[in-house]
Amino acid sequence: KILIAVGGWPVKPDIPGADLAITSNEAFFLPDRPRRVIVVGGGYIAVEFAGIFRGYGSEVTLVHRGDLFLRGFDKDVREHLVTEYKTQGIDLRFGTNIASIERLPGDGGLRATLTGGAGALDADVIMFATGRKPRTEGLGCEAAGVRLEAQTGAVVVDEAFQTSAPGVYAVGDVINRVALTPVALAEGHCLADTLFGGKPRKTDYSDIPTAVFSTPPIGTVGLTEEAARARPGGGPVHVYRTSFRAMKHTLTGRQEKTLMKLVVDGATDKVLGVHMVGAEAGEIIQLAGVCLKAGATKEDFDSTIGVHPTAAEEFVTMRTRLPDVA
Repeated sequence: KILIAVGGWPVKPDIPGADLAITSNEAFFLPDRPRRVIVVGGGYIAVEFAGIFRGYGSEVTLVHRGDLFLRGFDKDVREHLVTEYKTQGIDLRFGTNIASIERLPGDGGLRATLTGGAGALDADVIMFATGRKPRTEGLGCEAAGVRLEAQTGAVVVDEAFQTSAPGVYAVGDVINRVALTPVALAEGHCLADTLFGGKPRKTDYSDIPTAVFSTPPIGTVGLTEEAARARPGGGPVHVYRTSFRAMKHTLTGRQEKTLMKLVVDGATDKVLGVHMVGAEAGEIIQLAGVCLKAGATKEDFDSTIGVHPTAAEEFVTMRTRLPDVA
């Protein structure tokens, strides 16, 4: 039995001067804190590193070609983080991209020319977080009879993680399904149980809880409001949302706000999605994931006594429903 679990690798766009930029790989080995940083991208890694560099005191510009970062997340969550990042002084440049990079003379750093005549930005470090690809290049998969996707290079597998070569399996980012560490762990566990544990089973990809370690962090599980409303014949959707300044910030003076949101099936009362932006969001969303797996209803949330004083208690005390969308 052979298991391919080599993961993914960051990629840079094919533009002039791309070799002058770094990726998340090199970000951990910078000799000094850069004074000016440009982060390019709109996914987990871009958003997280923008917050990290800003937390260290760097001047940060986040460049993303889309109109809003974190595509696929609930719109309220995305817009809330935009407000938080702007409050922290992060310069957000949406709807543009980097066309080329050049090194300035002396110690002037780097200059990034933006697309569409949007000008140029100077920085000491430019980091691309514009995607990752399965790390199969040079692995010899084709010679072993392991079929790869032509466009991505991902290993093609069936539901049991079997490749096109007998006895060869693959899990994790290299199969390009859900590129999250805990998902890779779950896939590997399922494969081990199936091959060696006498408990054949498949990985359940529904209601995967996930966190973005932005500043403040995001936690989310289940359907976004947009996805819930787009369900074929999905029926009414009830939304509960609150935003507040955590009690501890009356002492710290920080203006950071927490966002919490529940998306509920109006016909069955089943909770379809739980979303949060705020301190310890990842810790809270892990148990919210258990609730969704168990089929919890809004009534179950409402009948649970909150732990005070915590932010998490807001999830069991939200009673006011937002007006229905026409």
